[in-house]
Formats: sequence, C-alpha cells, structure tokens
Amino acid sequence: MPYVNIKITREGVTAAEKERLIRGVTGLLVEVLRKDPASTMVVIDEVETDNWGLANESVTTLRARARAAAGSKS
Repeated sequence: MPYVNIKITREGVTAAEKERLIRGVTGLLVEVLRKDPASTMVVIDEVETDNWGLANESVTTLRARARAAAGSKS
C-alpha cells in the first residue's frame, strides 16, 4: 500500500489543484510501480508560511522581502 505525503504552504491551493495532484501521483505509482490505485493513499498537508522555514527564515519573511524588492524595482 503506497503512502505519499505532499506538504505545501497554505497559499490558496484550490480543491481542483489538489485533486490533480492526487490523480497525478496515483497515476505515476500505477505507471511506474504497477500499484493498485485502490490501495494508494495520498495525503496533502498545508502548512502556514510562518511554520515553514528556509535559509534561517520563515517563508512569510522571505516572501515579504521578495514583494518589497519587487515593489522597489517598479
């Protein structure tokens, strides 16, 4: 029984996009490993950007800095 856990930041991913991820991952497991889709579990966890860190900072801080930099170029 394959189990796939996808972690993404909580930033407006739609239900339709999540469905596409689930179908795509399941289809890949069927195609590559010949797994039964009925026994394939896909879980999508959405994480607040304050709770996701990269390069010593939260994603919230990194995104704010990127927006500020983009705004100063205008």
